[in-house]
Amino acid sequence: QVQLVESGGGLVQAGDSLRLSCAASGRTFAILSMGWFRQAPGKEREFVAAITWNADNTYVADSVKGRFTISRENAKNTVYLQMNSLKVEDTAVYYCAAPAPTEPALTPVNVAWLHLYDYWGQGTQVTVSS
Repeated sequence: QVQLVESGGGLVQAGDSLRLSCAASGRTFAILSMGWFRQAPGKEREFVAAITWNADNTYVADSVKGRFTISRENAKNTVYLQMNSLKVEDTAVYYCAAPAPTEPALTPVNVAWLHLYDYWGQGTQVTVSS
């Protein structure tokens, strides 16, 4: 079993930066791909970014490309989402997620599939004001 706990959310102004962290428990973290999703009020949960277990591949949604960066430190069981040049439309609850080791490897085709991810954190609120 893997437990994920997000932190780092908050209230910022447009143009500011935030770094979200997701701390994972369990000895399997180093072999897990990890992802970030977000859900704004009244909208469906959407993919933001993902990173493979060895960080060889990262994927970022077009809506945040060039502004958000995903990274990980396996020694700390932590994955990060660096968010720069934040916009009002980035306001959402941000969730960390991971597929079980038995799931298919992440690819550009499946990386945004919610059902691929078996473990979810409780979410952290990011609010960007104008």
